[in-house]
Amino acid sequence: MKKLIAGNWKMNGSRAANEALLTALAAGLPGEPACEVALCVPAPYLAQVHALLASHPSLSGIALGGQDVSAHAPGAFTGETSAAMLKDCGCQFAIVGHSERRQHHGETDALVADKAKAALAAGMTPIVCVGETLAERQAGRTAEVVKRQLAAVIHANGHCISEIVVAYEPVWAIGTGQTASPEEAQTVHALLRAQLKAATARSDSVRIVYGGSMNAANAAALLAQPDIDGGLIGGASLKAADFVKIIALAPV
Repeated sequence: MKKLIAGNWKMNGSRAANEALLTALAAGLPGEPACEVALCVPAPYLAQVHALLASHPSLSGIALGGQDVSAHAPGAFTGETSAAMLKDCGCQFAIVGHSERRQHHGETDALVADKAKAALAAGMTPIVCVGETLAERQAGRTAEVVKRQLAAVIHANGHCISEIVVAYEPVWAIGTGQTASPEEAQTVHALLRAQLKAATARSDSVRIVYGGSMNAANAAALLAQPDIDGGLIGGASLKAADFVKIIALAPV
């Protein structure tokens, strides 16, 4: 199973900046990466990035992803982006339940599970984010929180659960410059692996990636852990040289 390095641009980018970044990525990638690579970009730029990926031979293998998806089918939901729309734009992945969505938009475990279900129904792979806040970690509730968040997705998606990607993103390590130690991250990843194993016979096909400020300096140590199957990369995905280095560090 190939590792997955997925860039999450968050609410960043412009047409000019996107073109410059992808041109730099194309120049930096020496050949086909050993890992799978995806870029999850803001909705207004999906069409542009889809075209740019297709225009650079060295980037043609990079998958496109959305940063969120509606739980609803197309209809009267102003401002929402349906799974069918993302798929129509060429998306293969969709992030669901990112901590910023949970924190700033009040997304519940049940809503995240429904979004994952919508992505799966459209033929996309949801990247399901789970993670604890600093207060939850200090209270010794990390295992309780991440297991509860993943359990909601497992319950709603049944046999399809083997088709998701799980991203462990400790909230206290996102955009703060802090990161879980490789050993701390591995402990949670192993916990999530055991939970998936109990839920599906195909648990070995589920990638669990780390999403707490992985960067070019710490990627090698994190990716060397037995249950860390890649990274959901935030700020470093906006720097071509750093993103290329992380991709190169991801072993098969």
